[in-house]
Amino acid sequence: MSRTKDRPSDMTARDWVHVLAQYREPSNWRSSFELAVSLIPFILLWVLAVWVSQFSYLGALLISALNGLFLLRLFCIQHDCGHGSFFGNRNVSDWIGRALGVVTLTPYDVWRRTHSIHHSHAGDLDQRGIGDVMTLTVEEYHQRTPFGRFLYRAYRHPLVMFGLGPTYIFFLQNRVPLGRMQRERKYWISAMGTNLAVAVILGAIFYIGGFAALFLVFLPTTLIAASIGVWLFYVQHQFETTHWDTTENWQLHDAALHGSSHYDLPPILRWFTANIGIHHVHHLYSRIPFYRLTEVLRDHQDLVDCSRMTLLQSLKCASLDLWDEKSRQLVSFAAARRATS
Repeated sequence: MSRTKDRPSDMTARDWVHVLAQYREPSNWRSSFELAVSLIPFILLWVLAVWVSQFSYLGALLISALNGLFLLRLFCIQHDCGHGSFFGNRNVSDWIGRALGVVTLTPYDVWRRTHSIHHSHAGDLDQRGIGDVMTLTVEEYHQRTPFGRFLYRAYRHPLVMFGLGPTYIFFLQNRVPLGRMQRERKYWISAMGTNLAVAVILGAIFYIGGFAALFLVFLPTTLIAASIGVWLFYVQHQFETTHWDTTENWQLHDAALHGSSHYDLPPILRWFTANIGIHHVHHLYSRIPFYRLTEVLRDHQDLVDCSRMTLLQSLKCASLDLWDEKSRQLVSFAAARRATS
């Protein structure tokens, strides 16, 4: 991605906020439809996979893999609920989000808080650590001990980031509120209430389908959705020309627009990911329902070209590991080592 195409030339990021406000109103009918065409196939594929597991383990796994995409879409709908953008009534959005949080193994109120922090501080070098992917600067990395550098390299390895990481986040980390929220009662209620509901559902699944339902349907569906979800979250902010600044130089709207990518996916993947790839627009105005983000791109070509990357182009983002404050780019470990040698 070239920097000349990464920046809309005629308007500032703050100017775009006023333009995007006209797209914020959701349609309750459309939202209900989007929920139905995501949830109903998810349930039907779940039932089909459990039934097929009696005859073919491979068939059950293949159906579960497909269903992971529907679970991913349900998480994206939960994400819109967290921003209050899915239904006109905030209470309706919240309770839909809490119900979906049981399906996605994500305590809704806990996640909504951490995600709000992410939106409030994305791209601020002095406010890292909550709701983001840990990213060190080149200088911070070299100041670490050899063991500290080893741990960071292990954390950033694709097998950890997109394999072990999603498993840890959704099966362990999400079970208990951490950090700033651990002393607040409402977040414990959210986490423990979700845990209880998940336990009841898993018990019912085991009662009906036994170990096959758990290991051939529940686990693959969940892990595939989790891994793709973590990749999406990663590539939406971890790209070469992303935007980071110290607090004194950081500006919310600039960081939102220029520190978030336009992940231009093929149409079928755009549907399963609920347009979350149009992330620069989402970060700049998070109250826009996901199904209206395409209207924004249709009407504003400048935003189509801003920080755009294709699926193939995005693969190189997996090798970007450190923020170079001198070049103002994300760089690989190898590039950082060459620059200091």
